[in-house]
Amino acid sequence: MLRFFGFADGRLLEHKLSADLLDYATSHTGWIDAQDTSDEERDRLEILLHTELPESDDVEEIESSARYFIDSSGIHVHSLFVTQSEGRMDTTTVAFILQPDRLITVREQELADFRLLRMRARRGQVEVRSPRHLLLTMFEQKVENLADTIEDLHHELEITSHKVLEETDTDLESAIDDLAALEDSNGKVRLCLMDTQRSISFLQRHLRDTQAAQEIIPEIIRDIETLMSHTTFLFDKINFLMGTTQGFINIEQNKIIKMFSIAAVVFLPPTLVASLYGMNFRVMPELDWVFGYPMAIGLMILAGITPYWYFKRKGWM
Repeated sequence: MLRFFGFADGRLLEHKLSADLLDYATSHTGWIDAQDTSDEERDRLEILLHTELPESDDVEEIESSARYFIDSSGIHVHSLFVTQSEGRMDTTTVAFILQPDRLITVREQELADFRLLRMRARRGQVEVRSPRHLLLTMFEQKVENLADTIEDLHHELEITSHKVLEETDTDLESAIDDLAALEDSNGKVRLCLMDTQRSISFLQRHLRDTQAAQEIIPEIIRDIETLMSHTTFLFDKINFLMGTTQGFINIEQNKIIKMFSIAAVVFLPPTLVASLYGMNFRVMPELDWVFGYPMAIGLMILAGITPYWYFKRKGWM
């Protein structure tokens, strides 16, 4: 799918153009968004733009030289974005190609950041003057969305914290699953922030002569530093709650083992008495005694009650 956008009076506007007008679109638009394009669309776009679009395997490379570079096609930046997949967070890479007269984005799937940008553009809320300004605006919005995601994670963590520390009937194993999911999501957000920090540092070196870079980049850097500190706080709190939850599980398990231990000790003396009178010796004076059986039963009851009373008095149960 190809989407085309232009600039008019300092605003970003989406152009509804068909595939037949691709020649016109590539020469009269400031932003070309290529999402999960077909082979035919990709080939036509490369021919018209005289630019080789990156393949999926290329954008996933982690080396700096493969993610941030400049060639005859323009300035290349491959940046990670957070996406939701079946209720869990994941990351995907978007390739940005910045040219003097246009910005090209290449991605495999729909992203909330791009969907929000299109919605804001339809409402006339995106103020951009050039492809460079648009690129920085997209990174600025990305950081804002990551901040919202961190706030959501913090809210979910507060709910889990209340369940673990204050509620008495919490399913602790379920709480561990929730904490593991929060830790994974927080890690992916932090990874995106680190990647964005590297992207902005690269752009700062090559766009320092533009007014948009001087205005937007310092603010993005400050926001990233603040959010990085917040993710560190979330990691620390998640680790604390994970350790606390495991401690509560160990306490519950120790209580169960304690009950079995006490039961074993309580029933051990009666078992000893029963074992003594269960031996097959010929000479056992109590065998011919009329009160021998009641005496053995009473002795077993007394032998069981005595350790139970002792443990109770000591506060061991």
